[in-house]
Amino acid sequence: MAGAEPPGPAALRVHLQALKALRGTGHAQPPRLAELKAWQSRRLAKTYADLASQPRYRAATEFFLDDLYGPKDFSARDEELLRIVPVMARVLPHSAVETASLAVELEAVSEALDHALARALAGGPITEESYAQAYRTSSTREERMHQLDLIEAVGLRLDALVAKPLVAGTLKLMRKPAHLAGLGDLQDFLETGFEAFRTMKGSGAFLAVLRGRETEILNRLFSGASRPFSV
Repeated sequence: MAGAEPPGPAALRVHLQALKALRGTGHAQPPRLAELKAWQSRRLAKTYADLASQPRYRAATEFFLDDLYGPKDFSARDEELLRIVPVMARVLPHSAVETASLAVELEAVSEALDHALARALAGGPITEESYAQAYRTSSTREERMHQLDLIEAVGLRLDALVAKPLVAGTLKLMRKPAHLAGLGDLQDFLETGFEAFRTMKGSGAFLAVLRGRETEILNRLFSGASRPFSV
């Protein structure tokens, strides 16, 4: 499992290569993967509509649902990251590189779980019932708890980063060179996450809600409860 590697430049490269293998042309994509991701995106938007409606949490909610776990194609950004891992290790504080490594590990874990779930889906439209059945068939409670642990870890590290003036200054200095070097997707991702957590001014309540709701949903899915997303 990807989480065995401690966060840092080497781990970042390992997680990026895992993502590239999952998304590469040589890897057979599950035929219903895009449909599944769109369904999950709608589910998450509904579950966290209350947070998204609050100015304090709107940007952070959008960052988690769109930039960390959404139906977007992140392959260009991942390629950019692979290219500049050595540069990141030299230019950014180690804590920033660790945060990037955990964010990419979360993406790699989520992508692998999505692939397995998409293959396990029964025929017909995706419903709460068919999703729950595929969820239980394709993953274990431990794998899903690891995914939640990574979500929380990324949030806590982003929260710590926004307090470091050096990181904010470095990101601003990188903006023009990054776009000129064809690294615009990566720069936008880093700035979006940083600004979302800076605006929130403390992520404790936000992460507690996220962790609490997703843990309850996970438990309901594995127990076979009816209407598992009604939390």
